[in-house]
Amino acid sequence: MTNILDRRLHAFRPDLADQALQGQVEADRFTKGEPAQVTVPVAALHPVPDLARGIDTELLIGETVRVFERADGWAWVQADEDDYVGYLPETHIGPVRAPTHRIIVPRSFLYPEPELRKPHVAVLSMGSQLQIVGEAETRGNHYHVLADGTAVMSSHCRPVSEDLDDYVAVATRFIETPYLWGGRSGIGIDCSGLTQLALMMAGKKFPRDTDMQARVGTEITREDLRRGDLVFWKGHVGIMEDAETLLHANGHTMTVARENFEAAVKRIGWLYEQPTGYRRIL
Repeated sequence: MTNILDRRLHAFRPDLADQALQGQVEADRFTKGEPAQVTVPVAALHPVPDLARGIDTELLIGETVRVFERADGWAWVQADEDDYVGYLPETHIGPVRAPTHRIIVPRSFLYPEPELRKPHVAVLSMGSQLQIVGEAETRGNHYHVLADGTAVMSSHCRPVSEDLDDYVAVATRFIETPYLWGGRSGIGIDCSGLTQLALMMAGKKFPRDTDMQARVGTEITREDLRRGDLVFWKGHVGIMEDAETLLHANGHTMTVARENFEAAVKRIGWLYEQPTGYRRIL
């Protein structure tokens, strides 16, 4: 039974497993895990506890996880947003504090106080979740203030209960953001990370990896493509900005870029062959 469960989405090892999997997998011990929250701007999630290994995905500040184990400076966790399982440094998580707002621009600066002339202390990505406790104004600029006194621009935030209207428009905000394998932030992002993050900002939970995403929604034909549809290749996904334009994070330009769809199909074909599917998700 163990072999048919996706290890990316189910927390199980021979010595330890998620309590919810009891009866489905074999393990020496089961645990329900404990809640925690990401406390750094961007936390890389690794498949093994080794900083030298490539990353599977990233978690943003304020996102919550369940922690199944803490050992040797690492935490083995499962993300609440998309169920992804992996390892991150234990110092990157802390107690859960209910967020009130999230960042709605691709990147924003966190200042040590409500003053944009001060050196920033962090760069926050779209989707970052913050607990705001106050407001301030300096020379006409409005700030949201966090409990530790740090501050972000009010115009860069929106209450967590308010979703953005158009996920394609959200995705276009990332144009020229650098491509990063496993990236899921405004600092660097990959193709499926762009799709997932844009949809998350529009209030739709969506899987992380392309093979997972390709099972969501309704299958359509190439001739039916319109704004918001997804095009899949083996290991790649793009968003149709309109019937002729593909928006995708890609290793060709090493950015998020617009590309004529037919030209993209021809260019990508030599390496990834033809698209494997077309999906309408909304």
